Amino acid sequence: MEKRCVITGMGAITPLGSTVDTFWNNLKNGVCGIDYIKKFDTTDYKVKIAAEVKDFDPELYMTKKDIKRNDLFAIYALAAGIQAFEDSKLDMEKEDADRIGVLVGSGTGGLMTMEEQVLRMAAKGPSRVSPLFITMTIGNMAAGNIAIRIGAKGICEDIVTACATGTNCIGDAYRNIKHGYLDACIAGGAEGAICGIGVAGFTNLTALSTEPDPKKACKPFDKERNGFVMGDGSGILVLEELEHALARGAKIYGEIVGYGATGDAYHVTLPEPEGKGAAKAMKMALKEAGITPEQVDYINAHGTSTQANDVGETKAIKLAFGEETAKKTPISSTKSMTGHLLGAAGAIEAISCVKALEEGFLPPTINYHTPDEECDLDYIPNVGREAKDAAYALSNSLGFGGHNAVLCFKKWTGK
Repeated sequence: MEKRCVITGMGAITPLGSTVDTFWNNLKNGVCGIDYIKKFDTTDYKVKIAAEVKDFDPELYMTKKDIKRNDLFAIYALAAGIQAFEDSKLDMEKEDADRIGVLVGSGTGGLMTMEEQVLRMAAKGPSRVSPLFITMTIGNMAAGNIAIRIGAKGICEDIVTACATGTNCIGDAYRNIKHGYLDACIAGGAEGAICGIGVAGFTNLTALSTEPDPKKACKPFDKERNGFVMGDGSGILVLEELEHALARGAKIYGEIVGYGATGDAYHVTLPEPEGKGAAKAMKMALKEAGITPEQVDYINAHGTSTQANDVGETKAIKLAFGEETAKKTPISSTKSMTGHLLGAAGAIEAISCVKALEEGFLPPTINYHTPDEECDLDYIPNVGREAKDAAYALSNSLGFGGHNAVLCFKKWTGK
């Protein structure tokens, strides 16, 4: 018999705050977390802006030794994971550890450590490379560290699908619970790619915004958009089988009721231009949820602020929903405020959807000023809106390589 999957804990380390409440309040108020890069000297860089994590103290969650032995992406993941786990109030002494899983991924893994250690080897020779180089760079260490910290011995994986990573991790965790393999799963994504090589690589791929003003740089669906803005951080959710959560009196934030994942099989960076793969993923999520497009009250779009993504995603929504319903459905890109957290994007956007349904408030797309005739849907421009009756939300993630992942969330009403 299929099980129901609810959310009982959440944690967030983001450019808009290092707790879920701070992150969500800033999203609601349209605060921009993008600024000039402070992590390294950008003098020789064409792009000088990003959405860095601010006001984060890792020592609240781990020892100085742990900090030194981990790349920043894994530090963010462990911090967000501890937040979520503590929020859930799961007691591992009362749980079957073999039925508690961890599914946390990263798009780039330890890119900062990789850059640092390659430069060290070039300058000082191979004998000076850190003995922890491998464990600090491989992407599975986010999941591994969380599992070690809480004692979870169920499935422990790192799904890597570029910008769809966080959503795929949550989707697979949902399926593991739905089909009875796990009682609970810590799921999400983490990224720490704002470093010299990361910014240079995305810049030379012509993917990043060249807007010099950080507060105007990310403008999804706006006609003047010219690229995405990199972001760092982590989002982690605790997913739990409903009866298991009810039996221990857990607080329930929301429910996952559908998941769709497809591949474009088209291009390494460009989305399929008509949005067919993304549309199919949305339809799959709706079908599993047992709802029609008319019942969707909000879509958190992938909305990267690139020319190709925003047009392709608009077409995909129309294809999945039908033109008339698509135009009536409120949509926003919270990346306009957070930047694009790559492998962590889908995870913090999942939290956005859960909070939007819980509070009945839809966050805006900021910096939306010049309509684009090819992007003609309701993108909740600049100011968020009340939506007290909102019951269902979709979260779209579309990654390099043609990875499409969509989650469907349902407001928790106590039954």
